[in-house]
Amino acid sequence: MSAGRPLTKAERKAFNRAKHEQKIKQELIAQHGNELGQFYYWLRITNMRGTQTYREGKPDFVREVALALHNVYSRHFG
Repeated sequence: MSAGRPLTKAERKAFNRAKHEQKIKQELIAQHGNELGQFYYWLRITNMRGTQTYREGKPDFVREVALALHNVYSRHFG
């Protein structure tokens, strides 16, 4: 319950989704360690968001993520 009232269907759905994502993040961190688990979780989120924006016909997000990953790779291995 929130604010003394039952959650609406939309609020309950958002709450359950957030709890599910939190569980996935904790499992990845437990399995791979803090840094790698956080990175894998970030990749998962960006993959989902990139797929959504690509389907919407807006590939800018995918380009920005690819550029950010390239910059991180260049900084550490270039």
